[in-house]
Amino acid sequence: MKKILIAEDSPAMRSLVISTIEVMDGYEIVEAANGFEALRLLPRENVDLVITDINMPDINGLELIRYIRNNENYGSIPLFIISTESSEKDLAKGLALGANEYLIKPFDPSQLQSLLKKYLG
Repeated sequence: MKKILIAEDSPAMRSLVISTIEVMDGYEIVEAANGFEALRLLPRENVDLVITDINMPDINGLELIRYIRNNENYGSIPLFIISTESSEKDLAKGLALGANEYLIKPFDPSQLQSLLKKYLG
């Protein structure tokens, strides 16, 4: 089982991401309602991939990515951003910080599923 950490402050969007993944075999999901909660879960859970929103209270998705990429324990974990921030500038910033993929809300569930297969098999 591959473990995916989802950091998303919107319960509805978090449910949509989870339901997109749950129909696939071989994935376990860990939920975080914000970046701070995601940082608390990282040392406890052995995650294989992180999906984060950008706009969240406390610690936002970009700060979460920066922390993960600068930490030797988590630096190689694949990271996806799913956000309403859709400008070229936002996309470039997210990828420059170390996100592997950037999906814009509303996202295509089949695209997320394909990306999960690409990164986690």
